[in-house]
Amino acid sequence: QVQLVESGGGLVQPGGSLRLSCAASGSIFSINTMGWFRQAPGKERELVARITRGGSTIYANSVKGRFTISRDNAKNTVYLQMNGLKPEDTAVYYCGGGDYVPYPYWGQGTQVTVSS
Repeated sequence: QVQLVESGGGLVQPGGSLRLSCAASGSIFSINTMGWFRQAPGKERELVARITRGGSTIYANSVKGRFTISRDNAKNTVYLQMNGLKPEDTAVYYCGGGDYVPYPYWGQGTQVTVSS
């Protein structure tokens, strides 16, 4: 079973940057799609970005141009570089992955708070 652990969250000022990491206990090489989701209080969990084994990416319109998802299969790690952070980006960010939806693999989440 693949275990995912997110890290890198924290408190940042508007306009600041954070890089989230998702470390897998096992290999992610064979997992077609890895993604980042987020959930703010009182809101539904939403897709932020996802990336395939071949490097194809999809981003939510709200984060296009600001966030970048990447994966390092050799390190079994997925990243989310977040630039130009806004207060509305505040949420718990979850890493997930699999070959089908709903994803079978999920982390516990990491809190991102954007506030001045």
